[in-house]
Amino acid sequence: MSPSVPGPRRAPARGGRAFAATWWGQAWVTALEGSTLDAGRLSRGRTYARKGMVGPATVTPGQIKAAVQGSRPRPYRSAVHLPVLTDTQWDTLLDTIAARAGHLAALLDGEMPAELVDDARHAGVPLLPQPTELDPECSCPDWGHPCKHAAALCYAIAATIDDDPFVLFAMRGRGQDDVLAELRARRTARRTVDTPPAPASVHAAGAYAAWAALAEHDPGLPDLPEPSAHVAALPVPPPSGSGLTSADLERLMTDASVRATRLLSGDTTSLHLTQHQDAVRIAANSPGPEWFHHLIQNIGAHATAFARLTRAWRHGGLTGITVAEQPHSPDPSAMTAARTALTTALAEMTDTPVRLRTWRNRLTLTDHGIQVRLGPDARWYPYRQENDGEWWAAAPADTDPVAALTAIWQRTGT
Repeated sequence: MSPSVPGPRRAPARGGRAFAATWWGQAWVTALEGSTLDAGRLSRGRTYARKGMVGPATVTPGQIKAAVQGSRPRPYRSAVHLPVLTDTQWDTLLDTIAARAGHLAALLDGEMPAELVDDARHAGVPLLPQPTELDPECSCPDWGHPCKHAAALCYAIAATIDDDPFVLFAMRGRGQDDVLAELRARRTARRTVDTPPAPASVHAAGAYAAWAALAEHDPGLPDLPEPSAHVAALPVPPPSGSGLTSADLERLMTDASVRATRLLSGDTTSLHLTQHQDAVRIAANSPGPEWFHHLIQNIGAHATAFARLTRAWRHGGLTGITVAEQPHSPDPSAMTAARTALTTALAEMTDTPVRLRTWRNRLTLTDHGIQVRLGPDARWYPYRQENDGEWWAAAPADTDPVAALTAIWQRTGT
């Protein structure tokens, strides 16, 4: 319960004969007994209600109904009707409640502030039933108004309202979820009006880049610490049933720390990753086979294709993935110059003629299962054809196509 919200006012104590324990439940009883319904009939209904003759109640807009046991074996179908509020009345009521923060806080705590009912009444909106509004009905043959069965339900409603004051709102036409959603929207709108406009925002990448530029030109700012490979142990284990272990969370915390340090140093690459690319990034940091399995399951990737991208990330980061997935057509002069350089180098490296095929940004030694690819960063990425017939990234990129070729040539033992 919120400390600023007073506790519920209790109904007058009448031992086990009381129908309500909270003031709002008792307020229903008071409104009922002050209505134009026949007092003698209500008295007989009180007896039935105290004997527990009323079954579970069902609340719908404008009515509450329940089965009530009478003298016959089969219970009667009883109901009590209450007019629903108009849209205009609802707007007035919700505006009245939203105007006082304590009202919403109390309702969220499952309580009905007395001031709320008073404020609504002063605004001309009846929340509690007015003297002529209650309209009971029953399937029994008694034509009284009300019959003792409907009268018993009228009293039993007090206990239902005791447990949930939103029953009053529901009978007036709107359920708890709708009422709370409308109240939150009004509170948010009120805060927006009362709060000065926030300064214009900038994209996260721009904010981090600005910080990095400031750090570079301001010697007074401290250097960023090196990202730690370890984080403190979690103070409590992860929730049961979450599927996460402490080691999982510690690994994620370490990853977040490393990324934060890179962002502050000006490397905003990770801000632009898709879910697929970020999964590859995580897998490339060697989290283990179980994580690899979960990652490919969660993004719906093919295991071998995902593994190839993981290798590409390890050798070239995000650009490495681009080179692996997206062939492009670079400047022909760049490809011609690279082909000439590779042909000259290969003549010195082997006595056997080597067939060199050019396709878009790729130069392939078709008889040796070796390939170099020109990336969008003007670096050359070495690739090797594995036993599955697919091309796998095989070494870090280099600005010199001959150096890139040599790196993979030496590894293949050609």
